[in-house]
Amino acid sequence: MKTTPIDYIEFKSTDIKSTKVFYSSIFGWAFTDYGPNYTAFSESGVAGGFELTTAPIVNGALVVLYHDNLEEILEKVIKAGGIITKEIFGFPGGKRFHFTDPSGNELAIWSEK
Repeated sequence: MKTTPIDYIEFKSTDIKSTKVFYSSIFGWAFTDYGPNYTAFSESGVAGGFELTTAPIVNGALVVLYHDNLEEILEKVIKAGGIITKEIFGFPGGKRFHFTDPSGNELAIWSEK
């Protein structure tokens, strides 16, 4: 069983195309599009992605942790005082949920199962 490492970092973007140009031209990141509203990046040292938004970006990064048993870690988050902000949902490759810690920082945890 994996411990719960930082596995993915998700940012917001107001313009996916210009975001891709910016990061690829400066840092050499590679991108994989998942529809018009999301692009994942690689070749950056850690996997991540950009989600299109029209809202002002206030909390720009979403740190995504990994855990083998999503339901088990969800219960631990709740028991420790975390607040679930997005219930478990599926996406291509797995499922995840979002929560805030006691200070209000939002994180997510995902699993392939």
